[in-house]
Formats: sequence, structure tokens, C-alpha cells
Amino acid sequence: MDEINWQPTATIESLRERARCIADIRNFFAERGVLEVETPVLGHGGSTDLHLDSLSLTANTPAGREPLWLQTSPEFHMKRLLAAGSGPIFQLARSFRDGEMGRRHNIEFTMLEWYRPGFSLEDLIDETEALIHLLLPYAGSRRLRRYRELFCDPLGVDPFTAPLSELQRLASEKGALDMMGSPRDDCLDLLMSQVIEPTLGQGVIDVVIDYPASQAALARKHRDSEDGTEVAARFEVYVQGLELANGYDELTDADEQARRFTADNIERENMGKPLVDVDERLVAALNAGMPDASGVALGVDRLIQLALGKQRVAEVMAFATPVA
Repeated sequence: MDEINWQPTATIESLRERARCIADIRNFFAERGVLEVETPVLGHGGSTDLHLDSLSLTANTPAGREPLWLQTSPEFHMKRLLAAGSGPIFQLARSFRDGEMGRRHNIEFTMLEWYRPGFSLEDLIDETEALIHLLLPYAGSRRLRRYRELFCDPLGVDPFTAPLSELQRLASEKGALDMMGSPRDDCLDLLMSQVIEPTLGQGVIDVVIDYPASQAALARKHRDSEDGTEVAARFEVYVQGLELANGYDELTDADEQARRFTADNIERENMGKPLVDVDERLVAALNAGMPDASGVALGVDRLIQLALGKQRVAEVMAFATPVA
């Protein structure tokens, strides 16, 4: 019988440092009067996002045997709290995403998520930068980058107007994969990860804004101030080539949210991916009335990885998902 490796993936000293980082995060929000909440890791709906794979199980409940979904983030439950009048809230939540393994990923991980009723996206960017500087004082100043412009210099294409065939050719070339039958957003995501992301956040905190409207997910959409193109009201934050945070001007329209869930599942079926149960409780909460708010999700393990100068998130987790 092969010897079983039972040892932690992080050293005890790293776990002590992690605990100090977590305490600093909690103090950060306590000083700002943001309420810490805890919500379930199991829900009646999963994420329909085409680029996420939710984990599910069947459980004995008062309703009988029914499917439940491990949450890819605490977003749905936290928005229900906002609709119930919670005010500003944050959570350090266990989250789950199937198949996500690697130097920067783990199937089970810690997500820091917080919501600020009445905050603009710019207000939330300021607060996110302040939190990052708390743990990474060396990170540098903030630099706003428009998604569209990021593609112009290294690739010479406008991601909004370039023909799909051109994006497929570039993605195939840069990713060393056959992307000639791939949809537009898949090509853009590959080019972003392979060509652009490694250059971001080098000596600065890069905040990328104005993503394509097709990548709005659970964010509102608005018109680009320069040419009126519809874009997603969201941002992503990068430090040292690593995506740390993803923020939205949150969608509060229940009908629009239901349409997006349905469209996602149709596209999942077209792609041969399993359908995901829609969280009807979130739609009901939005219908009851969620206040205008901005919210952001931040990968705690990645942030601590950078703070401690580690190469892999496993080095700051007590027990990362075992690799065969």
C-alpha cells in the first residue's frame, strides 16, 4: 500500500500569517461599519455562468430527496440579505468550482465578497484598492485600463468590432489550440489570459473596466462614454499578472436576471454542458426590491499568496485539494 501523505500543504508559520491577514481583513470592514454575515454553502440553484462548473449533490430535506448546489460564490444568498434590508455586508465564504486546479486555483477556496448599497462602481474601486494596499503595501498606485484598449497594442485588434474569424485565428495562434469553431467570448477570454493578463499589475494595481456587454454576468450594462457602445458595468483588479477581484454595478432587474439565467442555460445546452438549476429565490428577492448597490468578489487565497510571497495558493491553504 502506498504511503498516504497526510501533511498540510501550508507550513504552520504560513497558516499563522494567513490568520493575521484574515484578522486584518475583518478589522478593515469593522472600521467601516460593514456587517459580517454567514450564508449557506448549499443552495437550490447553482451558477449558470458558461465558464464556471458548479458541483451538486442530492440530499434528504423536508421536501424529500432534492438536488442542492455547492455555491461558486456567496452572491445569491448575500443579495437576498440586501433585499431584506441588511445594509452593507461582507463575508469570508467557502466556495466551490469544479475542475479548477493549479498554481492559482483550488476546487474549494475562500472568497471575500462584499456589497455596498449606494456605492458607485468608482467608490467600490477605491475601497478595493484600499483593502489590497492593506495587505500589499508595495503594490503601487492604481491604473485604470479599458478592456478595449488592452487588445490594441499587443494584438492590433478591436475586441468589439474585429471579425470573429480574426479572433479565432489569433486565439488559435496564441493559445496553440484549434479555436476556429469557438464563440467570440471564448476567443477573447483565451487572448486575455494568454497575452494580456501576464502584463497587468506589474508595479501597479491595474483595474480593467468596460468589458464587453456579453460578459456582464450579474452586472448592469451602460454605454461607453466615447462611442456609445454597450458595455458591462464591471471591473477586474490585477496585481503581478494575477486576477484578484471582480466587481459589479449590481443588476437589480428581476426580469432581466431571469432572462440571463435562461439564456445561459440555452447556451450551456448548445455547448454540451449540463444545465444548472436557476436560483428562483434570488429572482424573487430582486422582484421584491434589492437596493442599488455595487459588489465585489476577491480571491482571499490569491491575495494571501501574494502577501506571503508564495508561488502557489496551496502554500497558504491548510489542505489544498489532493492531486493524484
